[in-house]
Amino acid sequence: MNLGKIRIIVNGEGREIGDSTNVSNLLDDLGLNHERVVVELNEKILAKELFSATSLTTGDSVEIIQFVPGG
Repeated sequence: MNLGKIRIIVNGEGREIGDSTNVSNLLDDLGLNHERVVVELNEKILAKELFSATSLTTGDSVEIIQFVPGG
């Protein structure tokens, strides 16, 4: 049993994270620029201003789309 850990799905793959992780923390852990991503949480687009206030819970499904500059 892993105390303090939860399982979520990120872009279709299982991932174990700390139980107090929010969306902003997850993006930081993944090394992603908050300004260059769109996050869908449980099939709903999440506004960037809510990243820090939105805690993740067991079973959440997160899809992250990253925008890459250039052509």
